[in-house]
Amino acid sequence: MYQNLVPRFISYVQTETRSDETSTTVPSTQTQVAFAKVLVKELQDIGMSDVAYNDQNGFVTATLPSNIEKEVPTIGFIAHMDTADFNAENVSPQFHENYDGSEIKLNEVENIVLSPIDFPNLKNYLGQTLITTDGTTLLGADDKAGIAEIMTAMEILMKDPSIPHGTIRVAFGPDEEIGVGADRFDVAGFHADFAYTMDGGPVGELEYESFNAAQAIVTIQGKNVHPGTAKNTMVNALKIALAFDAALPQNEVPEETDGSEGFYHLYDLSGEVEEAKMVYIIRDHDHDKFVARKEMIQGIATKLNEKYQTERVTVELKDQYYNMKDIIEKDLSIVTLAKTAMENLSIKPIIEPIRGGTDGSKLSFMGLPTPNIFAGGENFHGRYEFVAVESMEKATNVIVEIAKLNAQ
Repeated sequence: MYQNLVPRFISYVQTETRSDETSTTVPSTQTQVAFAKVLVKELQDIGMSDVAYNDQNGFVTATLPSNIEKEVPTIGFIAHMDTADFNAENVSPQFHENYDGSEIKLNEVENIVLSPIDFPNLKNYLGQTLITTDGTTLLGADDKAGIAEIMTAMEILMKDPSIPHGTIRVAFGPDEEIGVGADRFDVAGFHADFAYTMDGGPVGELEYESFNAAQAIVTIQGKNVHPGTAKNTMVNALKIALAFDAALPQNEVPEETDGSEGFYHLYDLSGEVEEAKMVYIIRDHDHDKFVARKEMIQGIATKLNEKYQTERVTVELKDQYYNMKDIIEKDLSIVTLAKTAMENLSIKPIIEPIRGGTDGSKLSFMGLPTPNIFAGGENFHGRYEFVAVESMEKATNVIVEIAKLNAQ
């Protein structure tokens, strides 16, 4: 049943599809276009219907027609093609069968080690087959594991007509990692009643609550003169930047928060005496606290401008996505469906808020309620990424089980 799952996954991760946030094209990189066309052919080869590539939004879509007589909701399964901002060229997956809990030498030459001391999550995979990187690239399980699982589940359903299912739609999209992939998705044309992104982490993850998210670009204008005659004249933009950041709650940062706690994250700072720029992301699950965080950013700018008696600090705020719980909690039956499917397969559901977002965060507000299900990978976005073969098999099973339950 899984004979094509791992070869499919290995082929996918060896295809470079990194997105580019500086690009103005859709998708942001031509490697994603090329990969999309590979997926189109594969969907056609396994017998899917209505297979198409939309060159306006970069999505590949296809249909598995219903094999039952009664009308049931149409389900969508969605995954993204791009990988994150880390080296993704010449990915060389390494297999570690019957993992024994010891450290894994990813790269002998560079002495790069995947250690259970640094990554205690490895202890959850004793006896399993791990797929890792060679230490020089990411792996790409985020989200090519999701694509492989959806493709394999569709192949299973195509080959075994004894498994009842309603109409299923699949979509593989671009540019999720740079936060713009879902913006152009044709929800109305997708013709699904609800969907799931296969874009989560370890086995059991089932998420329908995400952050509310915004970006703040803070630009600071200084005044540069010779430092020897600077008294009462120089205005150092860099010093104002430091003061701006110091005015924020210093413990409300990613490295000191977890669970449902929100944060301010300064992830880019550049400049000189004359001008400086800071880029923050703002995150909170609670909508009121999210609004308050944005107001604090703006309020600090106002106070600094009052101090300098001119507008030296400007803030450009942009909302990025919202907490999908606000939509999905209106009808939790789709969460219950996925939860029941996991329980039927002896998988313990782990229902916790995402400390981030998925395409489902945007799609839910666009009219397609879309919780997130595990794809199996861990340590995403870097050289220590890995996935267990067994985890991908379980994710594939969940897709099939959801289809069966929906048909009852």
